[in-house]
Amino acid sequence: MSQPQPTVVIVQSTKSAGIAAILGIFFGPVGLLYAGIRPALLMFVVNIIVGVCTFGFGLIFTWPLCGLVGWSAANAANKKLLASAGAR
Repeated sequence: MSQPQPTVVIVQSTKSAGIAAILGIFFGPVGLLYAGIRPALLMFVVNIIVGVCTFGFGLIFTWPLCGLVGWSAANAANKKLLASAGAR
C-alpha cells in the first residue's frame, strides 16, 4: 500500500503595481527592490551610467522611468505567480 503524499501549499501575495510605481518614482532603483531584484539592479546600473555620462542631468529622465519599470515588473511578477498557481 502506498502512503498518500502530503499536499504542499505555498502562500505568496501579489505585488501592487501602484505601490511599485510610487516607490520607483520616489526612491528610484532602491524603491524597485519591492518589485524585484533584477529590475532594481538594471535601473541602478542604467542610472549610474547615465548619471556619469551626463554629469547627473540625465537622471531627470531615468529616475521617473523607475516608476514605469516598477509598475511593469510588479505586473510581470503577478502574472508569473498566477500562472504558476494555475489561475488565469
